[in-house]
Order: sequence, then structure tokens, then C-alpha cells
Amino acid sequence: MTWWKTVAVLSCTVASVLAGSAQAVAAPPRPGAHCPQLDSALPWHGDNRARLQRMIDERGSCAGRSGARPVAVFDWDNTVIKNDITDATLAWALQHDKILQPRSWLATSKWLSPAADRALTAACGTAVPAGRPLPTSRNTACADEIMEIREKSRTMGGAAAFTGEWNHRRTEPSYGWIPSLFAGHTPQALTAFARLARAEQLRAPVGAKQTVGTHTIAGYIRYYPQQRDLIRTLKAARFEVYVVSASAEAIAEAWSDGVGLDRAHTIGIRSQTRHGRLTAELLGCGGDPAALPYIDGKRCVVNQEIFQVKGAAAWEQQDSTRRIALGAGDADTDVTFVGDATGAHLALNRNKTELMCRAYDNADGRWLPNPMFLDPLPAKSGPYPCSTAGAVRADGSRGPLRRADGAVVADQADRAHG
Repeated sequence: MTWWKTVAVLSCTVASVLAGSAQAVAAPPRPGAHCPQLDSALPWHGDNRARLQRMIDERGSCAGRSGARPVAVFDWDNTVIKNDITDATLAWALQHDKILQPRSWLATSKWLSPAADRALTAACGTAVPAGRPLPTSRNTACADEIMEIREKSRTMGGAAAFTGEWNHRRTEPSYGWIPSLFAGHTPQALTAFARLARAEQLRAPVGAKQTVGTHTIAGYIRYYPQQRDLIRTLKAARFEVYVVSASAEAIAEAWSDGVGLDRAHTIGIRSQTRHGRLTAELLGCGGDPAALPYIDGKRCVVNQEIFQVKGAAAWEQQDSTRRIALGAGDADTDVTFVGDATGAHLALNRNKTELMCRAYDNADGRWLPNPMFLDPLPAKSGPYPCSTAGAVRADGSRGPLRRADGAVVADQADRAHG
């Protein structure tokens, strides 16, 4: 991939030994002179807007680069928007009786515990035939069990909802469970549910709450103007921009057009289909059928779906020609793909340890920690425990976070906050 360098216009007489004539070489535009610009009226933390603009100028269309277009990838929930589209869609579905009775609750997840199966069966009953809607708008106990498992991975009685072994850097059973709850619907129907939920959430005032069963959750969502503007500017500078979400892909597709992204640039948890309808079986990544767009799984999905790296190689960090220029996220679920970016790592601060340890350590000088744009968190009390519990291990335990050279990342103070 060739990079233009700014040069002065020269006019010179070629030496007689070269038997040439004077040549004039025109310089390409100075980077930034005519590049798409971020809106200067939208506030960013510190010099983050200027640093993002510099990356756009250097990597985008006005840099005169040839070859493949640079790629930017955004997480969705609490990165591009405030709050969570899976929560919003699940809440709407429970309030409108859109969850279908499964043939067995155990079929909704290979990790669902016997205790969760018993709790869901007792709360939701067996009178409704498999494939028919559960009356969750009226059955508070059933809605509560589903919401408690979604929120806390436990039953209303306090038992673990998921048991067994899984790679905690590739999979979170509660994330994969939600798409499975919509088995029996078409992907188009799930997108329609999500659009109806979106309309309600965007109408609701900032700060609104809603009650599902006896659970109280956020009742509004907002697109962040700064992220809309950043995506607009990146696209204008000829970046390929994608969303990679740990929500069901059909749900994410209902929202991504709000920032100008189409279905081809929206990636989420993908379910297998049968006769055009969603099933409880999910599509994995990199040869691992259990993998989700989750921590290292997001790298796998980026490599596999965007850069067409197939098989086990999709789990590995690629060379610079097959990596994203910009990655943006807000949680530990995003840390691997955001860290793979070669131009800028944008980290929205929700006090998530592994992501913020990476952001504040700033090993390559390209990390941009930024408070949430709406209702930012105050400073975290005490430092992030990067040196002792900064990294999530595959077995779910936590240990020291290390740089690429093996050095342990020191504990970090919280510096980008409300």
C-alpha cells in the first residue's frame, strides 16, 4: 500500500549526464486541507477530536493512498448509542407476547442449568404449546425469570442460570441465550420487533425507566451526535465503516441505518435458520461453533467477515494490511478488536477494567479514552487493578494484564470521566 508524502513543487535543470530537461512535480494536497472535517461544535474530551481528525487525514481519501480502503469498526451499545438495544428489544417482546414457548428450555442453550430449566418451566408453565406465544405481558413470574437470567445469569431464586465450561474470552452464555429466545420467528420479524422498540425508546425522554415484570431497566436510547458525526466523516473520507455487536444481528440491523450503515456493514450474533426461521443454534467463528462477537470473538468476527481470514487464523492478530484503522468500544467485550486498530483506539469510559487499563497504559500512543457523551460516569474510586486483575482469562478468572512484550501493565488512575 503506497502512501503519498507532501513534497514541494520543484523546477530544476537536469544534469547534462542525464540528458534531460527541467521537470515540474506537483505536490498532492496537504493532508487536512480539503479533507472531510469533524464538527468542531461537538465536544470531545481533551484533544481527542484533533487526534481523530489527524488519523482521518492520514488514512483517508485526501492522503492520496491507493489500494484497499481503510476500515473503521464500532461496537454498538454504549459506544454509538446510550443504553442497550438487546435490553430494549427483549423488553418490548416480553411486553407484547413475542417470545414463543420452546420445545424445551434446555434447548435454548447448551449451558442452561437444570435449576434455570426448572425455574423457567415453573414460571412460564407448560399449558402453551411449543411454538406459540407465551403470555409474558400478563405472566409477571415468567417475564421476571427471563429478565433475571438476562441481567444476572441467575434465576429469581438465586441459582446459577448457566453451568459447564466455556472460553470466557470467546463466549458469554447469557448473550447467546437472547437470540435463541426468538427461535421460530423470521429474521425479518425480529428486525421489525426491534424497530418498534427503537421508536418507543427514541420517543421516551432521557432518563426514562421502564418496568418488565418487576424489573426496572432503562427506558430510553439516544444516538450519540459525536459518533454519528465521526461515522459520517469517516465515510466521506472513504473509510469502510462497520458495526460489530454482541446483539443479535437482526436487532442491530434495525438500528444501524440511523448512522448511515446498511445490513452489509452490520455484524452481530448470527443464528442458524431452518425454513427461513431462526433456530436456537448459533453460528460460531474461526472453527469454534460456540464463539460469539465477544472479547477475542470480536477479533475473530472482524477478521473472518471483513478481511476474509478463514479458519483458526481468524483468531490471530493479522499484519497491518489486514487490520482496522480505527476501533471504538466501551467494554472489556471490545478490548481485543479495539486494540488491533493501527490508527486510533477510541475507548468510551464505563469503568470496564481491561479496556480502560489498555486505554490509560496507552502502549502505542494511539489510545483515546473518552467519557460517555451522555451522563458520563464520575471518576472511579481508586486505580484500576491492571497489574493483578486487569485481564479476563479463558477460564473466567482474572490475572495481570500484559503488554505485547510481556511486561505487566501498571495500575492506572481514572483520568477521562464526567
